[in-house]
Amino acid sequence: MYYGGWGVISLFLAAVLGSTIRFFFPRTLFEPPTKYTIGYLSEYTQGVNEKFKQLRRIWVVREVNKLYVIEAKCTHLGCTPNWLAAEGKFKCPCHGSGYTPDGINIEGPAPRPLDRFKVTLSENGEIMVDESVRFRGERRQWDKPGAFISV
Repeated sequence: MYYGGWGVISLFLAAVLGSTIRFFFPRTLFEPPTKYTIGYLSEYTQGVNEKFKQLRRIWVVREVNKLYVIEAKCTHLGCTPNWLAAEGKFKCPCHGSGYTPDGINIEGPAPRPLDRFKVTLSENGEIMVDESVRFRGERRQWDKPGAFISV
């Protein structure tokens, strides 16, 4: 008769002990690094480069006098737009938002331009991207240091 009561108490104590031990081993989320290299300036010709679209979800855009990195994420609902070279624009397949090659929203429900990531040259001349620093066009941040590399 008393064994049932002791069984319940034992289960309760085991649960408390298990929870206490679990507390010391927190669940962690391992994410990819936010800083990485994408090659050298000489590897990029004028226009939009989609080399890192699948791996890093970015486009590298080189103009006549500068290079910058655009996040390949629509500002409407986060879908990945496609680069349509024939039309000279980015087009989101989800709801039809369109962007110019420099990331300005020109059509569809997108509320703002695409984000740009910080880009610098490392000591050995490689292009470094830092996704932890964003530059937003509607806040007029695209002309700030780090938003592009002069070439």
